[in-house]
Amino acid sequence: MFAKLKLTAAAVALVATGGIAQAQQTFITIGTGGVTGVYYPTGGAICRLVNKDRKEHGVRCSVESTGGSVYNTRTIREGELDFGVVQSDVQSAAIDGVRAFANDEPYADLRAVFSVHPEPMHVMVRADAGINSVMDMKGKRVNIGNPGSGTRVLADVLMAAAGVSPDDFALAAELKSSEQSAALCDGKLDAAIWAAGLPNGSSMEATSTCDIKLLDLTTSGTDKVLAENSAYAAATIPGGLYPGNDSDVASWGPKATFVVDASTPDEVVYVLVKAVFENFDDFKKLHPAFGRLTKEQMVKDGLSAPLHPGAVKYYTEAGLM
Repeated sequence: MFAKLKLTAAAVALVATGGIAQAQQTFITIGTGGVTGVYYPTGGAICRLVNKDRKEHGVRCSVESTGGSVYNTRTIREGELDFGVVQSDVQSAAIDGVRAFANDEPYADLRAVFSVHPEPMHVMVRADAGINSVMDMKGKRVNIGNPGSGTRVLADVLMAAAGVSPDDFALAAELKSSEQSAALCDGKLDAAIWAAGLPNGSSMEATSTCDIKLLDLTTSGTDKVLAENSAYAAATIPGGLYPGNDSDVASWGPKATFVVDASTPDEVVYVLVKAVFENFDDFKKLHPAFGRLTKEQMVKDGLSAPLHPGAVKYYTEAGLM
């Protein structure tokens, strides 16, 4: 309960001193993910901008490496983290009390702050496999991800939208992402489905090692997926990001989102949002995954939870709502 208790004490100080500017000891902690992923530097980028003006607003930000989305959501709920980076479909599942949260009560007090980078579906296919859409995977050897993984959930959504199932494949492999690139290049697979931030190591390994193309998902049920799943958003894998794939690739997937509990003081959330959005060009330069972000997308894309009032206050003032 330590982080939330500090925040509660800070809220009392705000009332006593009459404003955020006079409160010099408001400490917030952001839960992220592993240090080699994109979530950890995302939290670091946000804290860097918050801490830049901490003498003025009194909010001090730190980052914690964690087990990722599900851990962050539960730990925020328990009051041990203040903010967290969470995959958008995990955010949605927490609110409804389903999937990873099936044994939890629905998290009605989860609040969104903004979305961040997309985590688009990377459907990698061997160039000699004759696959130009997901429907063409019938009779092919396809990795659909290991059971219980986020990739497997997304693969199921992708297949359903395209009207195919694992039974249609010659092989429905359940390899981890660390195993799929070698299997593709060794000729043991024709295709592999998974989602990750940009750029990611598995896709880079495959496209650097053998002739692999990323499948454009425009004709594979993208419109149906986006119409039926508010937790997902359209995404683009930029041309030239991966060897041998020079054109932009249309895709979709969850987004990394930034969340908080409803009990967090409005003033604290306002300060954090303002720090990011009023230093937006600097924020976009802090990681390659942020390069194509727009403020308008961050305010609405991939957000299932209601926006926190502190965020709404800033977005209204800035003309974003």
